[in-house]
Amino acid sequence: MSERTAVVWGDDLAAYDFGPGHPLAPIRVQLAMRLAADFGLFAHRDVEVLTPVEPAGVDDLLRVHTPDYLQAVQAASADAASVDPARGLGTDDVPVFADMHRAAAAVCGASLAGARAVLSGQVEHAVNLAGGLHHAMPGAASGFCVYNDVGVAIAWLLEQGVERIAYVDVDVHHGDGVQAMFWDDPRVLTVSIHESPRTLFPGTGWATEVGGPAATGSAVNIALPAGTSDQGWLRAFHAVVPQVLAAFRPQFLVTQQGADTHAEDPLAHLALSLDGQRMSYEALHRWAHRYAQGRWLALGGGGYEWVDVVPRAWAHLIAEVTGHPIDPLADLPVPYRAFVEEALARQSPFRMTDGRAPWPKGFDDGYDPGDPVDQAILATRHAVFPHWGLTAESMSWL
Repeated sequence: MSERTAVVWGDDLAAYDFGPGHPLAPIRVQLAMRLAADFGLFAHRDVEVLTPVEPAGVDDLLRVHTPDYLQAVQAASADAASVDPARGLGTDDVPVFADMHRAAAAVCGASLAGARAVLSGQVEHAVNLAGGLHHAMPGAASGFCVYNDVGVAIAWLLEQGVERIAYVDVDVHHGDGVQAMFWDDPRVLTVSIHESPRTLFPGTGWATEVGGPAATGSAVNIALPAGTSDQGWLRAFHAVVPQVLAAFRPQFLVTQQGADTHAEDPLAHLALSLDGQRMSYEALHRWAHRYAQGRWLALGGGGYEWVDVVPRAWAHLIAEVTGHPIDPLADLPVPYRAFVEEALARQSPFRMTDGRAPWPKGFDDGYDPGDPVDQAILATRHAVFPHWGLTAESMSWL
């Protein structure tokens, strides 16, 4: 399905590191890239690795962040004693580290590099696994995120004249920072499917959050109950996302691919398998071609089971984006398993599957108003669909 794909990576991206014991460790991305390489995904002639990565400039960051926040990050990067707690810096979630500004700007630069490559026609799709820092707000750090590379890339695309950009966030946490940045901008559709704010950070992402007065309906939130597994998650995903994409008619698709929806993730409470996650990647690939002229920038995000989940999930993601899918029954390469055991003193999983074969029951088959997942789906459809000329109870599913 893909013509040519860019994977953005450079060793400097591993500098975005909050230190030992922090959940957002760069080893997550490094293992995923190593596994993808050992599967030969970067050896294909239609796959280009973009490196080195230039950090985003101040002008790029100022498209979505306030000047005083940039000054606070730069000051804290040079001297930890100058931390401004009001800016979300120096907390357990976002501890300060040396040269933090440059490390965070490099992540933004990588997402910008992917966006440029796609928009220029150099490639059709691009991936930046180090990106997806969707919680950073215009004037504050939040949820492991210093700068919001998603917002930086989207704002740059808008400045280049792209008129309609769809952002789809499959992280277990609500994509609150991106939603806030484009809350009242009708050119950007933000869609987030996440665990309910009743039970998970950041406490936002209710179905009733639908965008500002100039962009009502442009924010779409699907808040799923804790414990939702493959079947319910995929049902909700398909019952909302393709319909609003078809109505919005995006010219570019940006996605955040957090892998923390997995049942083994230690920081959340959804129950997807690797196989369900892989099916979401396949759907997004189809929708990029069906609704966005094939222009797709896929970014990383959360995922805190470093060995068993994230590397396999994101290797599948790269494989799907590049058009060279990995057989779920494939064994992980022996050199990769040996590397994990030597580097982390842990045994890697043996296969690229959790052994599940999920398939969502279509919403066109009817719904149960007493089912918590169907209640979440209907809440979103009632809140958003009328703004797009859609009927909330219609059973269409694409």
